[in-house]
Amino acid sequence: MKKEVLDYVVEKTNELINAPSCSREAKEAAKAWLDAAGTDKEAEATKAYIAELEEDIMPVDNLIAFAETEMGAKVFGGEEAAKGVAAHGREIKAAGAKYCDCPACAAVEAILEKKDQMV
Repeated sequence: MKKEVLDYVVEKTNELINAPSCSREAKEAAKAWLDAAGTDKEAEATKAYIAELEEDIMPVDNLIAFAETEMGAKVFGGEEAAKGVAAHGREIKAAGAKYCDCPACAAVEAILEKKDQMV
């Protein structure tokens, strides 16, 4: 992997780890990838990392649908907050977004934009 791509992915990976909305699985995969970067295990870790990120990123339609459920209301801090998340999801979808724009998903989307240069 080219140094500029590596540096970019490391930066975005650290953003992901520090995002409050980052899942435990994504955080573990990110840390494992950082540990393997620059070693003979980098290629294998990169494939596993990309696979985890592709599983974890939230398509905007899924965000909207989840926010409109009872569980979404619990996760987002109440019915009104969840309605706000759903409305925000519809707004970003109308503007062309494919994915949730929370800090974790934004970092994942940025990393996945470089996946072809990572492997």
